[in-house]
This record gives sequence, structure tokens and C-alpha cells, in this order.
Amino acid sequence: MVTLEVPEVRPSIGNVQEAIGAMGRAARAAARVLANAPRARKDAALEAAAVAIRDRLPHILEANARDVENARAHGLSEAGLDRLRLDEARTGSIATGLEAVAALDDPVGAEIARWRRPNGLDIARVRTPLGVVGVIYESRPNVTADAGALCLKAGNASILRGGSESFASSKAIHECLVLGLEDAGLPKAAIQRVPTTDRAAVGAMLAMAEHIDVIVPRGGRSLIERVQREARMPVFAHLEGLCHVYLHAAADPARARAIAFNAKMRRVSVCGAAETLLCDRAAAASLLPPILDDLAAAGCEIRGDAATRALDPRVVEATEADWRTEYLEPIIAVRQVEGLDAALEHIDAFGSHHTDAIVTEDVAAAARFLAEVDSAIVVHNASTQFADGGEFGMGAEIGISTGRMHARGPVGVEQLTSFKYLVRGHGQTRP
Repeated sequence: MVTLEVPEVRPSIGNVQEAIGAMGRAARAAARVLANAPRARKDAALEAAAVAIRDRLPHILEANARDVENARAHGLSEAGLDRLRLDEARTGSIATGLEAVAALDDPVGAEIARWRRPNGLDIARVRTPLGVVGVIYESRPNVTADAGALCLKAGNASILRGGSESFASSKAIHECLVLGLEDAGLPKAAIQRVPTTDRAAVGAMLAMAEHIDVIVPRGGRSLIERVQREARMPVFAHLEGLCHVYLHAAADPARARAIAFNAKMRRVSVCGAAETLLCDRAAAASLLPPILDDLAAAGCEIRGDAATRALDPRVVEATEADWRTEYLEPIIAVRQVEGLDAALEHIDAFGSHHTDAIVTEDVAAAARFLAEVDSAIVVHNASTQFADGGEFGMGAEIGISTGRMHARGPVGVEQLTSFKYLVRGHGQTRP
């Protein structure tokens, strides 16, 4: 078994900045190679990395067990531990995700549009890599593979800075990515991992606009706010996944029951988990009781308004803060509303523009919801937990962007590209 040792950097702030600067220069050089690398070579690197992850499963799980033990000793929440924890199935999914990204069409060089001007100029708009992408994330070690793979497929070099909770797991996964790069003859600096938990590394990355073209943060509010405040380059980010499921009066009861439960409880720790359940007051007496039963039986704490508490004594009183909270735990806020207009007003007032869903058989109501909810992902008659690049057929995602510039929703290979114009003439000059 091959072990790739990356020197640990735990010196003074000055040395951390020097080390990050060296990584940035190496990434910029690697990006120039990747921009013109053939698809076959990029795909070969991803496929070899997938093989390495499967071959090195015991090593990855051992590293992850150390991370989990450490994180538990430091008081990480159960939701945080769930995001951190790997098992054989989850690790296998990481390898499968690498292969799925390899199978995607190569976006680099793809022609977006082409036209000819009256003067004979032939103009084409084609996709190009962004260059160097910095990714700063917290406890989910699978982000190491997803981010590295997507950036590589889109012709970008990447610098990955994982959190202290997932330090050993991310190192083990990164080793597999480097093995893939070496096997395909691509520069190892194409996917680099910051080998320190020193927070100074984050500041150094955010200031390094000459070498990093875009930053993607994945983590809690404090991390996202810091990145948005300090970054000297564009940021793809979302502050929270405060997702809603709205049960319209014309919802099918069985469908509403299944969707509401799945949206909350499939995995409570993901950003697409529903945090607020809205229900039309006119249908609440028939729609809500079985849903509340399911949630309570699964161990979910239900916080509700007075009308919902009147339906079920297990519901505790919701406060104003509950409508604004991304729990990422088995807790949900439930509110009854007076129809579609009230639901739209609530989502606009309290939502985070991430993912919101309506359950209804009324086509007109669904059309209004889809048109008027200003979120990156708007869903009709399906769970909010489909807010995922893999589920969108994008292979994987580097994150969900709730911004309005360039990338919105799952950030996959296409969103990790820019474009340029290719202008072909035959001697034209401008009068």
C-alpha cells in the first residue's frame, strides 16, 4: 500500500502564509496545464482515484474513526458527527461519485453560442476554466473528493482547506486523489490540501487574489460570513439551508405525509433538510396529524404555533427564532397559514433562498409557487432533500450557491467554468 506523506505545517503565522503562497503559485502553474489537458487524461485521474479509494478503504475508515473519536471528545453535536462519519457504504459512494464525474461531458471548450456578424466576423462563446478554486469546508470529508474531482473535470486547479474535525479523513482521501493524478501524468499540484489546522491558513487563502480566482466556503454561518467579509476574490456561498415544505390545501394526503417526513428525517444534517413545515389552515386537521405522528415516532422535536399545538399535545411552543433557525437536528418548526399568499410571505420573510417545496395537486398553485419563490431550488411534489448535485445528474457538487451571480443552486462542472469569445475573421478592419 502506497502512503503519501504531506509535511505538516504548524509554524508561526508568517510561515503559514509563506506555505499558502507556495501552494498558490504551484496551483497557478498546474491550472495552466489543466486548461489544455485532454478529457481522457482528466477522466483517467478520477477513475484511478476511485480505484485507490476502494483499495484503501481500511486506511480511510481508520483515519475517520480517529476523527470521530476526537470530535466526540471535543463535544461535536450528533448532527456534526453524522456529517463527519464515514462507513463502507459512504466511502463507496465517494468512489462512485468520482466515476460519475469522470463520465460527465467535458465542459472545457464546449461551444455555448455562435453567430456571424454582417461584416463576416464569426463569433463563438466557449467554456473555459475559472483557473484556481479555493474550497474551505468544515466537517464533511467527502467534500475533499467532490471538490477536487469537479474542479479537475472543469480544468481548474484546487486548494482544499478542510476543517480540524475531518483532518485525518480528508488527508486519507486526498492521498487517493494524488495517486490518481500521478497515474494519469497530471501535476500533483492540481489538487492540493492545506496540511494544517491553523486558522491563519484561511486568512492567507482569502487574501491571495493573485493566485486564487474564486472561493467556495462550505460550513456554518460564522465561516461563511468570515469568507464573505474577508475574501479578495469572488465567493460562491450560501449562509444557511433554511428550507420549507408547504402543504397546500389541495395536497394529496399520502404524498404530503411521505414528502414531509423524508424532507426532514432522511438526513437531518444536510443543508437540504426541511426546517419549517407550513400547512394551509383549511386542510391542517386532515393533513397534519399523521405527519406529526411520524415525526414524533422518529424522535423529532416539533415546535409549533398555537393552532398546531391544539392538534397535538406533543408539539411545544415555537418562538419567533424558530422560523429563522437552521437546526440540522431532529427538530422542525410547524406553522399553519391562510393559503398560498401567506405561505409565500412567510418563505420570503424567513427563508434563506436555498430550497423550498410545495405539495399540491393544484397546477395553478404550483405554477405560482415555482414562479414566485425566490430560491435557488424550488420544488413541486418532491422532497427538499433532492437539493444535491448528484441527484440533479451533475455527478456531484462543490456546494449549493444561493447568490445570484454566475452560479446558483448546485455548483457542478459547468458552474466551475467561465467563458471567452473566439472571433474569426478574414482581414476585417473597423472603420
